[in-house]
Amino acid sequence: MPAAKPPARRVTLRDVAARLGVSAATVSNAYNRPDQLSPELRERVLGAARELGYGGPDPLARSLRRGRTGVIGVVYDAPLAYAFADPAAALFLGSVTQALQQAGLNLLLLASPEGGQPVRTASVDGFIVYCAAEGHELLRAVLERGLPTVLVDQTPQPHAAQVGIDDAGGASAAARHLWELGHRQIGVLCLELGPERHAGPVTPRREAALAYRTTAERLRGYREGAAGATLHLVETAQNTPEDGEAAALDLLRRHPDITALLCMSDVLAHGALRAARHLGLRVPADLSLIGFDDLPSSAALNLSTVWQPTADKGRHVGEAVLALLSGERPPDVTLPTRLVVRGTTAEGRRQMAEG
Repeated sequence: MPAAKPPARRVTLRDVAARLGVSAATVSNAYNRPDQLSPELRERVLGAARELGYGGPDPLARSLRRGRTGVIGVVYDAPLAYAFADPAAALFLGSVTQALQQAGLNLLLLASPEGGQPVRTASVDGFIVYCAAEGHELLRAVLERGLPTVLVDQTPQPHAAQVGIDDAGGASAAARHLWELGHRQIGVLCLELGPERHAGPVTPRREAALAYRTTAERLRGYREGAAGATLHLVETAQNTPEDGEAAALDLLRRHPDITALLCMSDVLAHGALRAARHLGLRVPADLSLIGFDDLPSSAALNLSTVWQPTADKGRHVGEAVLALLSGERPPDVTLPTRLVVRGTTAEGRRQMAEG
C-alpha cells in the first residue's frame, strides 16, 4: 500500500513575494493598501498569487493583530428566525446596521436559546443584547466577556450601556383608555414570560417566575392603567400572528364576558383580529383591541396601538456601541412611548347598556 502523501503546504504571502522578487510588504500592500502600488505592479502581484493558489491575507489573523474584528454580536435567547419574522425586530436591526456600517462595522446575529457557548466563542468587538431573560446563562456569558455591551430593553447592569423605552407608561395609557371607555373585563395577550416556550393561561406561579423585563413592564403598566378591572392573562409561546390568534380564541372562549384585549405586540393583535372574525365578533362594537409597537402595517388595519420609536432606538443603540468602542461611557437612554387611538376601540358593551 503506497504511503499517504503529506498534506500540501499552505501558500503564504512570502511565497508570492519570493516568486516576484519583491518584499512581503509589497504583496501585503497589493491587498491592504493598493494605493501604495502602481496598477501594473499590483496586477503582477495578484497574478502571481492566483498562479500559486494564494487567497490573500488571513482576515482573522489580521484582526487579531489590530485587536479589532469589525464585528458586533447581536444576542438573542430565541430562535434566529425571530430576527426576520418580527417586523419590529427587523426595523430595529436595520436602524442599528445603518448606524454601525457608517463606521465600517458589521453585525453578527447570535441566536442561542440553549446556552451561552456561541457568545463565549464569538470573535466580536462588542455585544448588543436584544433579547435575553434576566438571569439566563446567555446574559451571564455576555457580561463575563467584559466587552463593550449595550443592553436593549433589559434591566441595567454595571459596565453596560442601556437603551430602552417607557414600556410601562405606554401600556398604562392603553389600559387607561379601555378603562375610561367602560371596559371592566379585559384580556391580555402576553409575550413570553420565560425563556422556555409556554402557551396558555398565566398562573400566579408562572408570573412569579417572570424573566423578561419587557413583558414585566408592560404587564405592570396594564395593571396601573386599569386598576379595578379584571385582567385575564394568557401567554403566547412565540410572537406570531398565529400564536396571537390561538391565544385570543382560547381566552375569548373561556371568558365570553371579555370586552377588550390588550396585546403586547401588534403582531399578536393582528392575530387577535383574525380570532374576532372567526368568532363573529365585531371590532370595536363587540370587542376592542389595542396593540403595541405601531408597525407600519397597523395603520392600514386601523389598529389602536402604542407607538414606540423603533428606528430611533436602533440609532441610539448604534451610537452607544460606537461610544463604548472609543472609550466613552454613553448615558443610559429611555425613549418615550404614546398611545395611538384608531378604529379598534370603542365604549364597552356594559357602559353602552347603562347609558
